[in-house]
Amino acid sequence: MRPPRYASVILDVDSTLCGVEGVDWLAARRDDATAAQSAGLTALAMAGEIPLESIYAERLDRIRPDAEDLGALAEAYREAIATGAAEAVRSLRTAGVTIHLVSGGLRQAILPLSRDLGFLETEVHAVPVILDSSGHYIDFDRASPLWRAAGKCEVVTALGLPEPRLAVGDGISDAALRKVTEGFAVFTGFVRRQSVLALAQHECGSFTDLLDLVLP
Repeated sequence: MRPPRYASVILDVDSTLCGVEGVDWLAARRDDATAAQSAGLTALAMAGEIPLESIYAERLDRIRPDAEDLGALAEAYREAIATGAAEAVRSLRTAGVTIHLVSGGLRQAILPLSRDLGFLETEVHAVPVILDSSGHYIDFDRASPLWRAAGKCEVVTALGLPEPRLAVGDGISDAALRKVTEGFAVFTGFVRRQSVLALAQHECGSFTDLLDLVLP
């Protein structure tokens, strides 16, 4: 059996593993104005037109997601998982590929789905939300690099995953991983951003495409 083309896959979550933009989904639970503002800012940041760190705190300070919100978002992630994603993750692991989730999304909402898919908590990298003892929002963990545009590069560099490594995602912060990995595949199964496509070595419209790319 021929070895995989990539020893590691770094996988985004929002609009890649799942057809949900988590913060926008939470904003839609508030009111129409909050939803519209959040969606507009997210689109600009994911296309690389504004830096992620310029909007991250602004969106969460307005939404202030609590424990109930995060639990609801966790279920939304589960319901919106990409077709074939669970099977692809199993196939990649069986082939010996190391897989990590690296996301600017909210860790508490991502963890339940990641456990469903067999990820260890040490293989899931996202931004923790800080809640008080009653589950009310206080802040997000500003020490996490993942709320900044260059954060994914910092995380992946620190992980030291086996090479060659493939980054997979839909946004400009995923494309930035070209600097620290051996390949970048833009995922277009949920959203197609021309600015990100222009930076990609590969395009995956589905998790079947991803399997075909990684496994010979």
